[in-house]
Amino acid sequence: MASTPESKVKAKIKALLAKHNIYYAMPIGTMYGNSGVPDFLCCMRGQFIAIEAKAGKGTTTALQDKHLRTIRESGGMAIVINESNLDDLAQILEP
Repeated sequence: MASTPESKVKAKIKALLAKHNIYYAMPIGTMYGNSGVPDFLCCMRGQFIAIEAKAGKGTTTALQDKHLRTIRESGGMAIVINESNLDDLAQILEP
C-alpha cells in the first residue's frame, strides 16, 4: 500500500495516542456507516475527542465540518490535525 501524505499524518497521530495510552477507534466509511465522521474517535480521561487528519493544505468538507460542529455542540472536543499542528495535539494529550 502506498504511503500518502495523509497516511503519514495519521501514523503520527496514532503514535501520539499510543504514547499517552489514549483509547481510539478509526471508523471506516462504508455504505452502512456515516460519511464525514472524523478519522479518530478517542476517549481521554472521560473526554470525547474527535480528530480529523489532513495533509498539507487539505481542508475539511462541508459534511466533515457538520460532524465536527455537532461534536463540539454535544460537549466533545473536535480538532483538525495536519503536519503543522501536531504539537497542538501533543499538548492536548499531556496529563
